[in-house]
Amino acid sequence: QVQLVESGGGLVHPGGSQRLSCAASRNIFGITVFSIKDLGWYRQAPGNQRELVAAISLDGSTNYTDHVKGRFTISRDNAKTMVYLQRNNLKPDDTAVYYCNTVPATYLYWGQGTQVTVSS
Repeated sequence: QVQLVESGGGLVHPGGSQRLSCAASRNIFGITVFSIKDLGWYRQAPGNQRELVAAISLDGSTNYTDHVKGRFTISRDNAKTMVYLQRNNLKPDDTAVYYCNTVPATYLYWGQGTQVTVSS
């Protein structure tokens, strides 16, 4: 069984920076997922659908939605089964619950997410 646990959220001021972390269970399932799957960070703002904002493939190539391009950086550490999302120049529109998952998403892997609030 794979569990993904997000952390690092909280309140941040506009223009600030924050790094989110996602830890996968360090068992054979989690390690396997990290060795064969593309990974991503998703977010869901109040009243909106969940959207993919950043993705990273096995070879390290990355893709971002236009809303975050140039401000967010996704990275992965397969040995530690960790995925990170460095976010800079945060805006109030970045307020959402952030989740990590495979790309495309696997229903059973959705965790609780981490709430991020960008406000002055």
